[in-house]
Amino acid sequence: MKSFESYISKYLVSFVAFILILLFLNAVVFGLTFQKIVTEDYGDSSPQSMLEMTATAATPEQLSDEAVQMLRQNHIWAIYLNTAGQCYWSVDLPDNVPKNYTIQDVALFSKGYIEDYPVFIWNTDDGLLVLGYPTDSYTKLTSNFYSIAALQRLPIFVLGMLGLDVLCLFSAYYFSKRRIIHNTEPIVSAVETLADGKPVSLHISGELSEIASSVNKASSILNRQNEARANWISGVSHDIRTPLSMIMGYAGRIAESEAASKSIREQAEIVRKQSVKIKELVQDLNLVSQLEYEMQPLHKEMVRLSKLLRSYVADLLNTGISDSYNIGIKITPDAENAVLECDARLISRAVNNLVQNSMKHNPQGCEIGLSLTASQSHLILAVTDNGTGLSAEKLQELEEKPHYMESTDERLDLRHGLGLLIVQQVAAAHNGSFKLTNVFPKGCEATLIFPYIG
Repeated sequence: MKSFESYISKYLVSFVAFILILLFLNAVVFGLTFQKIVTEDYGDSSPQSMLEMTATAATPEQLSDEAVQMLRQNHIWAIYLNTAGQCYWSVDLPDNVPKNYTIQDVALFSKGYIEDYPVFIWNTDDGLLVLGYPTDSYTKLTSNFYSIAALQRLPIFVLGMLGLDVLCLFSAYYFSKRRIIHNTEPIVSAVETLADGKPVSLHISGELSEIASSVNKASSILNRQNEARANWISGVSHDIRTPLSMIMGYAGRIAESEAASKSIREQAEIVRKQSVKIKELVQDLNLVSQLEYEMQPLHKEMVRLSKLLRSYVADLLNTGISDSYNIGIKITPDAENAVLECDARLISRAVNNLVQNSMKHNPQGCEIGLSLTASQSHLILAVTDNGTGLSAEKLQELEEKPHYMESTDERLDLRHGLGLLIVQQVAAAHNGSFKLTNVFPKGCEATLIFPYIG
């Protein structure tokens, strides 16, 4: 679920970054678009600059030629009024613009227009300088009064509204994210469960009901396939058991018969041994299938693992194993009385598979050690041998696919890796883990790690 939250957060960050980039591009486009206009409005040809330049060059008698030329270059007309409103002189005055004004006329046009021409004024010692611009050049606000209280509240209002907008956006994101996660979390969890091969059942209404229905349908199909596969394996195992027992029985009789030749007895013994291996393979295959699809019921009880290991080693030695194998056991004091809730039969099966695996891969003999250690959070059960160990390629193959199958060789020696898969599944069924490593200077160590509270 954390990955899904990261997915949403990643796209939120991408969205914010996109907005910032978009704002930056807007600022650049705005600058390129209005650069010339802003330069003109606040440059040498701005109303303020032209008023200052003209007022400096003006007298009641005339205006300098340079000033007149500058006004004409910018399509500006000018009129200079005395204190009585009479015209001293004018430059390019339009025909519809009067030359004489009353005090009321001055009050009206001083902040606005004369005959739709936007005008700007400059007060001098001798009178009033008026510059008129083309009708399509500027617009002026004639109602230029504002409340001081409104101006004082404006920054607080802008900051408050900006903060409120940010809070609203964050709240919208937060609650929408929560709603999305709430609606999709069951589906994501169901897909993850389905990927582990376990059945799921979703009950979701609304827009996502179709997706939930599809997940339930896929789960149903997968469950039926798994059940069919497990039932098929179980049925085949059951059907093979009877004829295989007959083959083993007849082969055993032939191998022990004095009437048969030595060659026939040897071949019969080979048939009997290979039949035993086929029987073990079928049993392993059936157990793997039951564990994989959780059809194997676990009979958990509180088990003292030190006692279980000692009992196993005693039973193993009583079976009469070859003298080339030395079996040892080491239990640390902190693990002596450690108790684990587990299925004792499956734990013993896993330990036996590891011991038999060491024997199988070291036919010349080796030392096999069983150890049990405990910590505050784990119980560690290890089976170690000082045999040939595993090549890097074989170790990687077992890590990637511990249930590999090898074909029969010329001696009809069937070998399989289902034993290690059973160990892995037994560990998983007890919420534990399984690890296989080489040890220095030679040998191999298989470790079962179970969660434990000491």
